[in-house]
Amino acid sequence: MAASRPSRSVSARDISIGCERLDGAGSWDTLEWTKIEPVTRSVSHANFEFLLEAERVLDEGHGVVLVNTDEAGTLFVTNFRLLFLVVKIQSTSRNTNKSSSRRLLQIIGKDMRIIVFCFRPRTKQRRAIFDALSRCTKPERIWDLYAFTCGPSKFSNLSPKVRLLNEYFRLLGKGFHHASMRMIEDGSFTMSNDSWRISDINFNYSLCQSYPFALLVPKSVSDDEIIQASNFRARSRVPAVSWCNPETGAVLARSSQPLVGIMNTRSTADEKLVAALCAQLIDGKDSRRKLYIADARPRKNALANGAMGGGSESSSNYFQSEIVFFGIDNIHAMRESFARFRDYLDTHGAASSDGMSSFLRHGGWTWGGGNLSSMSASVSTLGDSGWLIHVQSVLAGSAWIAARVALESAAVLVHCSDGWDRTSQLVSLANLMLDPYYRTFTGFQALVEKDWLAFGHPFSDRVGMPSISGSSFELSRNASSTGSFSSSPLRQSSGSSQASNSSHAQNNYSPIFLQWVDCVSQLLRIYPFAFEFSSNFLVDFLDCVLSCRFGNFLCNSEKERQICGVDESCGCLWAYLADMRSSEGRSHAHYNLFYDTLKHNGPLLPPAAALAPTLWPQFHLRWACPFESQAGELEAECRNMAIKFSELQKAKEVAEMKAKEYLAAMEILNVDLQNEKQVSSSAMNLAKRASKENAAIQRAVQSLGCRVNFTNSSDSTVDVESSLMETSQRLSLPRRESEYTMEHNDRSDLSVSITVDADDVAPSSSPLGQVCETLCPLRTQGRGCQWPDAACAQLGSQFIGLKANFDAFDRLSIYDRYFKSE
Repeated sequence: MAASRPSRSVSARDISIGCERLDGAGSWDTLEWTKIEPVTRSVSHANFEFLLEAERVLDEGHGVVLVNTDEAGTLFVTNFRLLFLVVKIQSTSRNTNKSSSRRLLQIIGKDMRIIVFCFRPRTKQRRAIFDALSRCTKPERIWDLYAFTCGPSKFSNLSPKVRLLNEYFRLLGKGFHHASMRMIEDGSFTMSNDSWRISDINFNYSLCQSYPFALLVPKSVSDDEIIQASNFRARSRVPAVSWCNPETGAVLARSSQPLVGIMNTRSTADEKLVAALCAQLIDGKDSRRKLYIADARPRKNALANGAMGGGSESSSNYFQSEIVFFGIDNIHAMRESFARFRDYLDTHGAASSDGMSSFLRHGGWTWGGGNLSSMSASVSTLGDSGWLIHVQSVLAGSAWIAARVALESAAVLVHCSDGWDRTSQLVSLANLMLDPYYRTFTGFQALVEKDWLAFGHPFSDRVGMPSISGSSFELSRNASSTGSFSSSPLRQSSGSSQASNSSHAQNNYSPIFLQWVDCVSQLLRIYPFAFEFSSNFLVDFLDCVLSCRFGNFLCNSEKERQICGVDESCGCLWAYLADMRSSEGRSHAHYNLFYDTLKHNGPLLPPAAALAPTLWPQFHLRWACPFESQAGELEAECRNMAIKFSELQKAKEVAEMKAKEYLAAMEILNVDLQNEKQVSSSAMNLAKRASKENAAIQRAVQSLGCRVNFTNSSDSTVDVESSLMETSQRLSLPRRESEYTMEHNDRSDLSVSITVDADDVAPSSSPLGQVCETLCPLRTQGRGCQWPDAACAQLGSQFIGLKANFDAFDRLSIYDRYFKSE
């Protein structure tokens, strides 16, 4: 098997047969490219080693041509994705030129991809593939999605409720507390500080079905007042705290539009709740901070909603307030803009869905899909899509909110119509600018789970996935059986087609979350040192969101996910991404090499001039312009250099450790050498002392008129010759192991024992004994020699007492100083 192309998530929400586009639900989301060479026409499903757990093949088509790349192969539809196995076989029958007999199937993806497959006529393979895709994109139950079929596997999901409470604790300055399911069950999570508290008023979702089970609200407002205020807000989405500064007291809150209607209705409870957001203590006195109410809609839209019972606040009803309109269009405008943007990339890309390079589309060397005279037209087409304008509007609104909170310590309340689309974009992006914590992996997860998942962004409707009430979209089919390319085939605007085939009310798909991630990528481009994660992480993150492989982004609210048992039944996207990063550590492509915690440890407040967005190459261009999409090549090269530097750093550390070990060994050897020198010096000193003691013994013996001779043998033989005796008595001095030993304390026992060879010689008859008794002035009358207990030994006399067998002298030690050294 040859190397496979990178697996990327793609939606099958838009499927067309022939040249007609069809709208369908998008539960099937992934297209993987795998090349096998050579391969037979019959491919066994058992040989699909690349199939994921619980993934199974539903249908297949042989001899299918991928028009985008003009490659033939086998197309498989699984319960999770499409697999296209490219067969590298020369074929002269394949013809992708204009023909009325071709059977075409177009798949338009949420990840900017437009794919066209060509089937052989009269095989009914296109019908089978389309029906299989229809079953996948419109399952009868949400539990038929691959995320539930696969199960959590090794990517188990800790309860998002626990993570939400931990984020609330952090905002309250009580990060040392750690939430648990037991804390949720017994209701002990309702903590507070001086200004804010965690309320469990929505624990059973009785207050608002699209809000989280716990809300961060002003401490001075009771739960009963919150219930009263909820009646004044659309879908009961009352003002709730999204972020607060524990030092300045500045707060960022969110809600839905007020139900003022054309009669300009007021609510005392709502006004009190909003006023509590502005309360602050200065020198122990209550004060009010400036309140900004940021309405994300255009002013005219807000007025139109007023005619239907909605509308916007009046600054006269909210003390010290200012109303600001950001003019961001609704979900339908975003959907149509994204469709035009996608068509532009497919039309003017290096490779498009018709298999023809944009340089050759009109039969000559052209630029941007036309001749040189059409340059301005091509650029205007990109501008006409409006996508970058919308991105800039969201960025500018978020930067304005962040500046009011950071620079003025103001209170900002953000809402749109329902408070779950544009509000989520603005609030979460402002949080990202304000708090460096949200620019880390852990903080980014907490931000998404708080402001998008917990506060009820309807992912099932917006991303195009089925909800617990059934599929979000209808999948229709146009009975066109043949397909042919026009001069610019398949160029009908997807936005205009959708607008003509279905009303806005029937189609709630909109790339709101994708647009927000696009805004994050723009901030990452402007501030490359401020984010722990890289653009590659954002791309993989989006692919996982669109893939339906994990349960985090299923359903429309926290309540629906709880009903479906998503946490227990599906895998966790965050655990999957963390597992990817753990394989390579900080050298993984998800890590930003330039991240510096000290460079941007405060809020990011980009000026308006810096908020000019550009294409996000890694995401927007990866299919239409794969070579140009490698804007991250420089980053990849830097990453390789960083890896090499890290390896060299590790080698340096190993070398330094070895050098330290060698130095430690040398120090030990030096200490041992010094000890040996000391021992040698001590031995030499002891030897000298022993020599002196021997000389002293020799002189003492000679003082008795005897002559002593020492021999160099194991037993030192002493010959004693005396003028008083005619015969000489041979004495033997045996040297034992304990004799002549030396210790480090300079006190060794050097003992000499003198024994008479003849054991039967009595002390009184010994010539030396007689000499001692005769000459010793200290002997006792009637008693024999008492040496070494006698007084002569105590006084260090030159007289030496000898007794039978000389066992007393055998106990004599040279160190006892019986003889004075000279």
